[in-house]
Amino acid sequence: MAGRETLPGRVWKFGDDVDTDAIIPGRFLILNRPEELAKHAFEGVRPEFKDQVKPGDIIVAGENFGCGSSREHAPLALKGAGVRCVIAKSFARIFFRNSINIGVTLLECPDTDRIAEGDVLEIDEAQGIITNQTKNEIYRAKPLPEFLMDIVRSGGLIDFARKMVERMSREKTREKGREAE
Repeated sequence: MAGRETLPGRVWKFGDDVDTDAIIPGRFLILNRPEELAKHAFEGVRPEFKDQVKPGDIIVAGENFGCGSSREHAPLALKGAGVRCVIAKSFARIFFRNSINIGVTLLECPDTDRIAEGDVLEIDEAQGIITNQTKNEIYRAKPLPEFLMDIVRSGGLIDFARKMVERMSREKTREKGREAE
């Protein structure tokens, strides 16, 4: 399956150990819709984020992004805010899996220190190539395996499963039609 277009996105830069409470404070866990959660994303640490983030923007961070609790609300808030991708040196395992299941692209890249707030990046997710248009530099990220990219491209695990069931149902219907001929 082909990757998404490599449209440019503006960087929001974060450091190491950004926890899920920083992404979405615990008092907002009563909300479940991505667009509602997005109104409170990074409220305690970057209050300007919720008003200034634009669809297609990119979060770049250091080590252990998404540590803390295992809440799905954190990647939901990012998805609702229109964050296209999160690039970090490493991710907390449960955040990584929750993000894939929600449909948020994550890329591990050792060169995040070379990327600055406001830089404009172009990302080839399938190849793991990040082009910093601001600095005219290229970085290599570890691309997600194809089966995980299929989940992300589908919008998350639930939509991926729904599409698989629909495809299998269509195939079964076609098979029954051929048998009836």
